[in-house]
Amino acid sequence: MANPPLEFVDLGLGPYVHGTPSKKFPVYTRGNSGEVYPEVVYPFSTSLPGVFSADPFTESIRVIGAMTEKELQEDANIHGGVFGGYTYINLSASRVIAVRTPGTTVEETDATFLGSENLAPPHKFQRGDRNVWCSIKMTIYALSTLYRKRLDVLEQSQNEAIQWHKELPDFSNISDEELLNVFLDSVPLQVRLFRDHLLITGGAGIGLGLLKTICKNKLGDESLVLPLLGGIGDVESAAPSFALWDLSRIVRNSLVLSECFNQDLEGLVKRLEAESEAKKFNEEFKSFLEQFGSRGPNEWEMACEVWGTNPQMPLVIIDRMRQADDSRAPILRSERLVEEREKAVESAKNELSRFLHRRFDLIYKCAIDYSQARERSKTVIIDMIHQCRLALRELGRRASERGGGDPEDLWFVCIEEMGNYLANPESMADIISERKSVRQALSELVPPFCFSGKLPPIDTWEKREKIERTSLTAGEVLEGIPGCSGKARGIARVVLDPSEPGDIGPGDVLIAPHTDPSWTPLFVPVEAVIVNVGGQMSHAVIVSRELGLPCVVSVTDATYLIPDGALVEVDGQAGTVTIVED
Repeated sequence: MANPPLEFVDLGLGPYVHGTPSKKFPVYTRGNSGEVYPEVVYPFSTSLPGVFSADPFTESIRVIGAMTEKELQEDANIHGGVFGGYTYINLSASRVIAVRTPGTTVEETDATFLGSENLAPPHKFQRGDRNVWCSIKMTIYALSTLYRKRLDVLEQSQNEAIQWHKELPDFSNISDEELLNVFLDSVPLQVRLFRDHLLITGGAGIGLGLLKTICKNKLGDESLVLPLLGGIGDVESAAPSFALWDLSRIVRNSLVLSECFNQDLEGLVKRLEAESEAKKFNEEFKSFLEQFGSRGPNEWEMACEVWGTNPQMPLVIIDRMRQADDSRAPILRSERLVEEREKAVESAKNELSRFLHRRFDLIYKCAIDYSQARERSKTVIIDMIHQCRLALRELGRRASERGGGDPEDLWFVCIEEMGNYLANPESMADIISERKSVRQALSELVPPFCFSGKLPPIDTWEKREKIERTSLTAGEVLEGIPGCSGKARGIARVVLDPSEPGDIGPGDVLIAPHTDPSWTPLFVPVEAVIVNVGGQMSHAVIVSRELGLPCVVSVTDATYLIPDGALVEVDGQAGTVTIVED
């Protein structure tokens, strides 16, 4: 049986959720997974596979034909899992799939999806890595993807999810059982959505990979792919930036609102509600939360706060964005990028023989269509997670009223324990307290970026507060993966939490550990973006291309090595960061 349920295992700090590593595919990485789930996961979320009728990872691999049925039947968390409370992706399995993919290398797959080649061990080839039959099936699948024969089918589940949202009841007026069923009834659709999201992501990777191949083999420069994908439009993870920019203009153009923001940001929501001249802003902000309230740090985790549950988060970002003048409007950058992209496409086709024009057009459209579809599918899944979050938050609130404790206690209860918890919350108080304590202890540690076979002992993990790095000095250069072309200079601003952006503003360079859509608005006022981790299909790259920002990802330990306040130069096409002045 593939993907066995997680168990509570004491790894040295007390019992917490832990999976079963694969013996056939032993290497796991936080690459990519650390962007989606940066924090310690909650027991409720990790118990979800127990109610899944199928594993979306396994189902997507079956559709592609990338692995044999025997490989998929290993009794382990083959494709990824939770180890020591943190999520990991199976790097060995990803690399074996790369080996079986004609025209692709392990290094290219790492750079595209994971951005982990600076930290991960090299792939150790084993007997069975190559499989001709799997390669044939994957080639057939890739051809169907190239001609976009599957895209409409893959997007059907998204329409079902949108309709599901429209038909949801008022959560305050339904029973506890009905609140829990909002989540449970959504599970089959969530599984299909995520399976299709994985397939769409694979399609985007196929388009990007083929486009890079043409640029490398026919145009002599693989980096030419970067301007070709800038400003493609219809990228939904960039949409909140445009909406927040409009809100920031309302504040910037109002002396009264500016004064509200100039005061301590704590209590800002109440001040705005009480201010008569804030009526237009409050109405627009309400509409913004209705549309984008599902976004936020760690938005894939139902237990975590997002913009809709904590409006202070987007207000802090608006406060940073209002410092920028109108010349930094995202729409102006987008218009410039579209013009540059069109010129890049024309230049590329002029360099190619007419015989290759049709092939180029086909590959180029595949890369764009699947990249846009990937962001749409992600948005739909995040919205569905958010509606379940709201229903379960109401359920947790009611349980705490009946039995004491905290509304957040619900997230420390597994699905199979939920009946007992709702019937008698006090009966699980000690277990919940222990799990909270263990989660807090784990959150103070840095999990290994990679491990092979067995997770290193917890007592070997670094403590976050004690991590020491030697800051770079003037003239030193860091290398990463090119994300978005262009050069820029600016003051380095190290930001570890998008809800606490500090003084970041116009003229600065954002240095982040990872990014998700909650970080996107911070891209607007800055000159460039540097990220510790991530591949060429990571969120930071996709949004930087829409906003025209030089971007370099997979810059290992950038948040530790680059001094906050240093003058840096970012070359997005070369993938380098130079300390100009420290």
